[in-house]
Amino acid sequence: MKKYDAIIIGAGQAGTPLARKLAGAGWRTALIEQRRIGGTCVNDGCTPTKTMIGAARICYMAGRAREFGITLSSTVPDLSKIKARKDEVVQQSFDGLTRAVSKTDNLDYLEGKAVFTGMKTVEINGETLHAEHIFINTGASAAIPPIKGLSTVPYLTSTTILDLTEVPEHLFILGAGYIAMEMGQMYRRFGSQVTMLEKSNRILGKEDEDIAAEIHKILEEDGITILTGAELKQVTSDDGHLRLEVSENGATRTITCSHILIAAGRPPNTADLQLEQTGLHAEKNGTIAVNDRLETSVPGIYALGDVKGGPAFTHISYNDYVIVWQNLLENKELSIRNRHVPYCMFTDPELGRIGLTEQEAREQGKNILVAKLPLTKVARGIESGETRGLMKAIVDADTGLILGAAIVSVSGGEIMSVLQMAMMGNLTCRQLRDGVFAHPTFSESLNNLFMSIT
Repeated sequence: MKKYDAIIIGAGQAGTPLARKLAGAGWRTALIEQRRIGGTCVNDGCTPTKTMIGAARICYMAGRAREFGITLSSTVPDLSKIKARKDEVVQQSFDGLTRAVSKTDNLDYLEGKAVFTGMKTVEINGETLHAEHIFINTGASAAIPPIKGLSTVPYLTSTTILDLTEVPEHLFILGAGYIAMEMGQMYRRFGSQVTMLEKSNRILGKEDEDIAAEIHKILEEDGITILTGAELKQVTSDDGHLRLEVSENGATRTITCSHILIAAGRPPNTADLQLEQTGLHAEKNGTIAVNDRLETSVPGIYALGDVKGGPAFTHISYNDYVIVWQNLLENKELSIRNRHVPYCMFTDPELGRIGLTEQEAREQGKNILVAKLPLTKVARGIESGETRGLMKAIVDADTGLILGAAIVSVSGGEIMSVLQMAMMGNLTCRQLRDGVFAHPTFSESLNNLFMSIT
């Protein structure tokens, strides 16, 4: 048995920096990764998708060139070259992480599948490791629902769709969440016919209805068909095409497509860890329960990132790392309780979100004011031809403090971050209303946004 001070299972956005931090503090550390260092974010999440979404936006703007008085000879994308650029960007990040880990003293990087074989004991590649501190950062993977015939046909996931070298003729997407929105708009801009199916009555159920409706409208303007209140019943293959039996509003119809993307959720990767061997038991949904300091029910064992049930964002995983290392190495008392959870959906325009939605605030009985401003009223939007979307903020009517915001706009995440900083600093909506912002910027319109309620 090989003994370490710390074993980290999963080299994602929490596991990799934590391994380097602990090793740098003198802990003998093992970092185990079954697939590729960097986790989902680097290999098939943020880095590759945003690289390709950038290419899709260029396609979109090239298609609008005449609106700006510009004539282009061609706007046809070469998906093989787009993929090659994506692969290059991913490889740069992967290589950087690999070099950083290899140069870290006290750190052993092990590739292979880790399973628990006893209390705080892990086996990998036939070798047994033990440590008093173990950190699980194994992430999540695409869920494949038990739909009749699905297993018999070639389907895509959010990982495999990134390796296509030809634009799908007709891409059918099962699901209408954040991944589906980004992939759907991206491939529509590359030239695919795109159909989305959502079992619920509307898309983006965690967002306010007006925000979801705005994004629904934008995607339909882009030529995407969105089916809500619908269910995929069966999939068959016919002469190189897929035939989908879809139930919608009590009626059944057949849709023919060339490709199907499964974007129906991402359960955590815990099934193969044999958690019970170390005294842990996953929840019914596969997550590992933790306390406010990210420690599991077994002292010394922690779960970080998506595997603990989210929020499933890279920056939250990284913040998990920050909390754990400062608590362990600096005797801090940091907690995940009440931390801000900003996020972006990288459609175009983006959705930037922070804090409470209007619905959540009303459910909590808060006395609120709701500020709204359509992008058609934003000077920079008009000047740049980017008038789709809206800005929305939820304000405490008694204190003027910002409780939450949803920004659907070009650079929506950047505008949202301005509001997050205001929330962190307890700035009121009146201070933002009267603040001096550079003209003409999108953030300058925060003046006008809060004029609507003060």
